[in-house]
Amino acid sequence: MSRGAVRRTGTSWLLLTPSLFGVGVFLILPIVLVGWLSFYSWNLLGPTEFVGLRNWRSVLTDAGFGHALAVTGALTLLVVPVQTALGFLVAALVVRRRAAGGFRVLFALPWMCAPVVVGVIWRWLFAPTDGALNALLGRRIDWLADPALALPSVAAVSIWSNFGYVALFFVAGLRAIPPEIHEAGAIDGATGWRHLRWLTLPLLRPTLFFVLATGTITAFQTFDTVYALTKGGPGDRTNVVAMQIFSEAFDAARPGRAAAMSIVVCVVMMIITVLQHRYFRNRTGDEF
Repeated sequence: MSRGAVRRTGTSWLLLTPSLFGVGVFLILPIVLVGWLSFYSWNLLGPTEFVGLRNWRSVLTDAGFGHALAVTGALTLLVVPVQTALGFLVAALVVRRRAAGGFRVLFALPWMCAPVVVGVIWRWLFAPTDGALNALLGRRIDWLADPALALPSVAAVSIWSNFGYVALFFVAGLRAIPPEIHEAGAIDGATGWRHLRWLTLPLLRPTLFFVLATGTITAFQTFDTVYALTKGGPGDRTNVVAMQIFSEAFDAARPGRAAAMSIVVCVVMMIITVLQHRYFRNRTGDEF
């Protein structure tokens, strides 16, 4: 290797050093520590005690953790399809009407707000006595205290917060489709639903995969909104897995079990993402 190539390689690694440091300290190191902690018992104050697979056995047989996973799965099924469809609809309207940038920013504002702030605002809107929503409907509804309405209410807030963010990606995907393809489809008689079904959606599959994968991961990580709205109640109807991990680590002072729960959730999200990737790759091509 020439001296110039060595110098360029060294310069490249030098420029990458800040990013590599950030990845190592804030991504790889926490993962390693969580994996290590899952084999230990610790009360956050005293010394750690090696317990082997005891944390894992207790977590995998814990009905409460299983319920939290089920609640999280239900929340994901409520949020992801609706926010994806709504985001696509908004993106189609924005592209068709060539809306200004300020109009797009308006839809993305809820996503840019802190989730806790959003939760506090919506908790006031959902208030049964003096809430704006009940005042508008003219009747008293316990949106967050009714076991049948609590989870859909949380899902509605998540959808409101994220659909504008989803719409931005669909806007980029729609505008990346060459106009010639639309013209060719129109000449061949592909209009309305047929144009959407056989032309637009197939070309949006990479964008759709990204939106669904990130939406699923975000839904599984939901914490701030639930904490601000219901704190997991009523009962445990909105006790998502992030709330369960938080409670296990800090309320029960069992971070070892919380670490094992975190790894289980990470594995579940990885499996779902791989399945989504395989589904879209088989319909998009090996290069996807």
